Amino acid sequence: MRQPDSDRLTIDVRLDNSPRILYLVHRVPYPPNRGDRIRSFHLLKFLSTLGKVDLATLADEPLSDGDRQTLAESCNRVAIFPLAGITRWLRAAAALASGNSATEGLFRSTPLHKTVKQWSREVQYDAVVVFCSSMAPYAMLPELKSARLLVDLVDVDSQKWLDYASTATFPRNRLYALEARRVRQLECQIVERADSVILTSPQEVETLQKFKPNDKTRSVTNGVDLDYFAPDVVTAATPGALCVFVGVLDYRANIDGLQWFCSEVWPEVRRRIPDATLQIIGRRPTPQVLRLAQIDGVQVIGEVSDVRPYALGAEISIAPLRVARGIQNKVLEAMAMGRPVVATPQALEGLNLVPGEHAIAAGSVEDWVTALERLHRDATERRRLGDAARALVIQRHAWESCLAPIDALLGLTPLSCGARESEVTRR
Repeated sequence: MRQPDSDRLTIDVRLDNSPRILYLVHRVPYPPNRGDRIRSFHLLKFLSTLGKVDLATLADEPLSDGDRQTLAESCNRVAIFPLAGITRWLRAAAALASGNSATEGLFRSTPLHKTVKQWSREVQYDAVVVFCSSMAPYAMLPELKSARLLVDLVDVDSQKWLDYASTATFPRNRLYALEARRVRQLECQIVERADSVILTSPQEVETLQKFKPNDKTRSVTNGVDLDYFAPDVVTAATPGALCVFVGVLDYRANIDGLQWFCSEVWPEVRRRIPDATLQIIGRRPTPQVLRLAQIDGVQVIGEVSDVRPYALGAEISIAPLRVARGIQNKVLEAMAMGRPVVATPQALEGLNLVPGEHAIAAGSVEDWVTALERLHRDATERRRLGDAARALVIQRHAWESCLAPIDALLGLTPLSCGARESEVTRR
């Protein structure tokens, strides 16, 4: 039986003279359980304070009724279209063959395109906000030319693919290099078309400016939920783990970093600290990640309902990513909980922190082993590092202040706090 093209929840909110905003997101921005969703969800909540938001998005996994309702609370109407099956990869191959990036093909949806076109005929949008480069083609419709276009690239994805190509073997290195060229081509087109482009850090802005100089790009850093990720809101899991890693476990950069850490760093850590334990927490662990549990002292716990007890129960939070772009939410969240963090310099880039004062930067195997052993044996230093990390995050990474520049970039007058009359219909 043919599946429906969309799973749509529409809410009509009557607000006189309120700005109309179209928000295009490559993955449903809820629940905020991975890096891109954290940013896209908080951006959605912020946009809802500026105007009536119509959200068009794609889904790569099922949504609960509660998740849909949470989205509805911030939106005028929502259209969700599923992405599943081998057809995604066929579209990716077709996109490559036609001179575009595989990424564009992976996120191409005819029903979503038709919906955006229909909405743009019904509504004269004041602003279009695009989350990630893969959604930019949907914003290029002639009907949307009069709307102010802001694209959140988040990171410079073309550079990420170049980073992957530099460490991969044939033939993957060739495929990654080709994808990098095609995505870079798209990023250049976006800069030419958009009124504003934002990225998560000054370093990402600098990377973009090197191959596409422009005066439209600025950094809008990530925030963190300071009330949720606080040191004293939940009870820590049973203490005992030396290290904890928290992150999505089917993400290439996380897999690569964990494999490197467990094969190169962990054996020497275990030699110096024989009872040391590493806990790996996250959704969708791949077979490569699951096999890490065969290593002495490594526990692959996988998905949990709440990561905070595990983060608080371990002595140290680690981020051993060798390929990292932008801001790492896993690092921000650990710092918000007052946890001492040891990470590669790549994983700390963009946070504008002082290595050694707010977190430990470890590049080589010896750097890692020395840092972990020292922190394990010095509880006072762990507390000092964690306290400094929490203070820095409070000062610089509250979501409200992080997203404030978007108001001026869109040029919209925020909504009043008046009552909203809404009618909910499902179709």
